[in-house]
Amino acid sequence: MTAHLRTRQHRTLADVTELRRRVPDAGVGRAFGTFGELLQGVLPESGEHFMVTLPVAVWATATFAYEPGASSVDVAPAHKRKAARLAQAALRAAGRPGGGRLRIGSDLPEGKGMASSSADLVATARAVAAAVGVTFAPADIESLLRGIEPSDGVMYDEMVAFSHREVRLRERLGTVPAMTVIAYDEGGQVDTIGYNRTTTAPGAAETREYARLLDQAREAIHHADLGALGRVATRSAELNARHTSRPALPVLQRICREIDGLGVACAHSGTMLGILLPHGDPEGWAKTDAALAACAWLPGTTMLYRSLGHDDDWSLGTPHPIATSPRTTDPAIA
Repeated sequence: MTAHLRTRQHRTLADVTELRRRVPDAGVGRAFGTFGELLQGVLPESGEHFMVTLPVAVWATATFAYEPGASSVDVAPAHKRKAARLAQAALRAAGRPGGGRLRIGSDLPEGKGMASSSADLVATARAVAAAVGVTFAPADIESLLRGIEPSDGVMYDEMVAFSHREVRLRERLGTVPAMTVIAYDEGGQVDTIGYNRTTTAPGAAETREYARLLDQAREAIHHADLGALGRVATRSAELNARHTSRPALPVLQRICREIDGLGVACAHSGTMLGILLPHGDPEGWAKTDAALAACAWLPGTTMLYRSLGHDDDWSLGTPHPIATSPRTTDPAIA
């Protein structure tokens, strides 16, 4: 995260706080992001694109002040135009005229594959609902997002198998114990819609493997088997690397083996790769320090996140993440 980006995020979070101060009855909505996906692929026969989410304890927060006499939605930051469209659609779905003021703050980096856009939209839907006194179920939010862009399934407070292109739940999978994610950013930004248009379609053998991996992920989550889940994530990252350049993947796999990690997850349409560890591992900090030291030789940024687990309040939505950035090799960091 550059100093500029950090300043911008703090400013937008301050905007959220200021709107809530000035309009005490403004609606507030929150949504967590994901660390890429544990698994993403295409299923045989149907050709359905799907993902298995890896929710993390980092949130977007939206605040909406409803103005029945307004003709549009004023949004800040101004580039969050999709969120403004979503707010208007949510008002129509709630049977309310007018518009309002929408402010969004987020600790999710944009263009990295952490569902920053989806979290903005889900948080916006919840903020509008709170402002006008209605409730949107996750399926209602799916419908709202479907008209705007593909989504990562962050409207469900658990891990899910999700048809992201159709914005439709495939299967609720449950939760597992929290994991530490030692995250490495390969740099740049990825436009998810553009990526979906240009990515190479997998062959028949790969789609059959994706189906087997989905079965394995389902079983691993059901039994809270983090080792098996790490193996699924690693294999999905390897398959992704056949179609998208992931130069750091072999290095992170080596580091993962050296610290006896669970596996390596990736943002399949993003720039992030992450070594997974059980968050409750008694040797966790020693392993984390060793991994961070090894990653220091890589160009780019390394940081820590924590996945959401069994004992977390998934709707907490604290304005600052549990994620930390203890070490980086990016000289632009303030």
